[in-house]
Amino acid sequence: MRAADEPTPAPMAPATSQDTPAAPPTAETPPAAGPPVPATPPATVAKPPSVTVIDAFDAHGILGRDVRSPANENMGRIADVIVDRGGVARAVVIDFGGFLGVGSRKIVVDWSALRFGNVTSKDEKMTLELTRNQVRAAPEYKENQPIVVLGASGSLEPLRFAPAMEH
Repeated sequence: MRAADEPTPAPMAPATSQDTPAAPPTAETPPAAGPPVPATPPATVAKPPSVTVIDAFDAHGILGRDVRSPANENMGRIADVIVDRGGVARAVVIDFGGFLGVGSRKIVVDWSALRFGNVTSKDEKMTLELTRNQVRAAPEYKENQPIVVLGASGSLEPLRFAPAMEH
C-alpha cells in the first residue's frame, strides 16, 4: 500500500530493441562466420531516355544519295560518313566514277564541301563544291589507311586531334 503523499508511478512502456542495449561480446559468444557483409546499396532507378521528335520534312538519311557537281555532273553516291573522336561529321566517302559499280573508287571530301538543298526529298540531289576533274585527281580512300580529305577550298590540311586520354 502506498502512502497518500507518494506519487503514482507512470505506466511502463513495453521494451523495444532500441531501448535494450546490445549485450557486449563475451568469451562465450562465437565470432561471426566469414567476412562482414556490406550493406546493400539502395536500388538505383534508371532515368527514362530523352526523346527528340524530328519532323520527316526536316531531316533524312544521306547514305546512298546521289551527289552532283555545280555543273550538274554525276559525282557518285555517298557511301559513308567519316566522324571524328567527338562524333562530329568531318567528311563523306563518295563512290565516284565507274558505271553500275564497275570501275568506281571511293574518295573522301570535306563535309563543308557538300550543299544539301532539300535532303528530305529523295529526288533532290546534293551538290559537291568541286569539279569532276578535282575529284578525279583525289587519292582513293582505303579502310585502315590515312584518310586524305579533299576540301572545297582546294587546300589540304592534316586533321589534328588532342592527345587521347588514357583510361
